[in-house]
Amino acid sequence: MELNICHLYPDVLNLYGDRGNVMCMRKRLEWRGIDAKITRMGLGSPVSLAPYDLVFIGGGQDFEQQVLLDDLHRGRDREIKAAIDDGVAFLTVCGGYQMLGSYYETYDGKRCDFIGALDLYTLGAKKRMIGNYKFKLGESSGGSVVVGFENHSGRTFLGSGLEPLGRVLSGYGNNGEDGTEGARYKNVFGTYSHGPILPKNPELCDHILLCALKRKYGTAELAPLDDGAEYAAHEEICTRL
Repeated sequence: MELNICHLYPDVLNLYGDRGNVMCMRKRLEWRGIDAKITRMGLGSPVSLAPYDLVFIGGGQDFEQQVLLDDLHRGRDREIKAAIDDGVAFLTVCGGYQMLGSYYETYDGKRCDFIGALDLYTLGAKKRMIGNYKFKLGESSGGSVVVGFENHSGRTFLGSGLEPLGRVLSGYGNNGEDGTEGARYKNVFGTYSHGPILPKNPELCDHILLCALKRKYGTAELAPLDDGAEYAAHEEICTRL
């Protein structure tokens, strides 16, 4: 077995060590004897997304998202939407998550049109939502409790056809109002959680990997790992909260 993983826009979207998510996925596959081929795909790359089983998009600031718009609208947006419709697994964080939605409207009224792959939109606000937080995943995403770090002024609201990735237990999540965190659609996992999210939440990591493996091979299982260190990190954040 093997997975082809695309790290999209690593040159501009990599806040708070988000690339650690790709490292985590690769190691958890390799520890089980599953090959993981990682491709870093930057701005202007002519390479298609078609060969990939899993795509990761990290977080960035408002300026960096605007830099991406031209590249996205030169055809990358169509490739992302086609991959999502085809069931490719995606993990998208903060700016990468917002980017899949319809638009981002800044606090001073400037609108950035994104790709509309998911029915969601984001509104800028004066107040930043910052800090360690935790949320409980929906049953379709495994149901475990996830810890992470959020730092965003954008407030995201989900439309039809989307379910939240989870429900906030402590912190802000999507908008600090409705108790939702992130979005789940087909095999897309969108979240505001930096940190990176996966090393401290091995159950979520394995769930995403299984989605990609099952799409590719029809059926798959992941052997248990000794996750003592990972759960110790997880519980440390829970204790702080």
